[in-house]
Amino acid sequence: SAGTMTAIATGVKSHMGAIGVSAGKRGDCADTQSKQALSWLRLADSAGLSTGIVTTARVTHATPAATYAYATDRNWESDADMPAAVQAAGCRDIAQQLLDFAPGRGPTVVLGGGRREFLPADTPDPEHPDLAGKRRDGRNLIEEWRQAHPDGRYVWNTAQLHAAKDAPAVLGLFEHDHMQYEHDRDRGDEGEPDLAELTRFAIEKLSRNGEGFVLLV
Repeated sequence: SAGTMTAIATGVKSHMGAIGVSAGKRGDCADTQSKQALSWLRLADSAGLSTGIVTTARVTHATPAATYAYATDRNWESDADMPAAVQAAGCRDIAQQLLDFAPGRGPTVVLGGGRREFLPADTPDPEHPDLAGKRRDGRNLIEEWRQAHPDGRYVWNTAQLHAAKDAPAVLGLFEHDHMQYEHDRDRGDEGEPDLAELTRFAIEKLSRNGEGFVLLV
């Protein structure tokens, strides 16, 4: 799914496991720097369209990641997943690349799972206090996103999503890992919305831009 979504998002064929880069050797950090491919999400963003991502997987998983990140290995979702040599060579994990867009730019709506990739290892998950984040660098990317979007809203359950309908930007991370299967989903306010509700929310928000929008679901 990584190499395939990279081809769909950029028009460039790549190797298995690739995220947003043209074909090379998986895990070769240096090779990434010269092979970054422009995705339709980044192209639309630079043209003034609104952009969004909706997924029931982790937002750092292969398919959503290929629209905004660059990595020769899809498994580099957080710094905890990256070899020390790769980090020393200057490659960055997928989660932190979601924050790379210039102020006022980037996806207006990002909704999915995967809080663990954004939280430090010593920070308990807000919904599952027996679990914690994965990051070893001490960075809390959720707080960094909030600082970059002072008028935006970070949400992690259905009630919070409903309350964020008028926010200019929304980051929704509804599970520690992937979101729940429909059969197992808590349908209450403290639970998580389904894919249809997430999609409706994103379309309503993104369609306010008269220039248009693109949305990955």
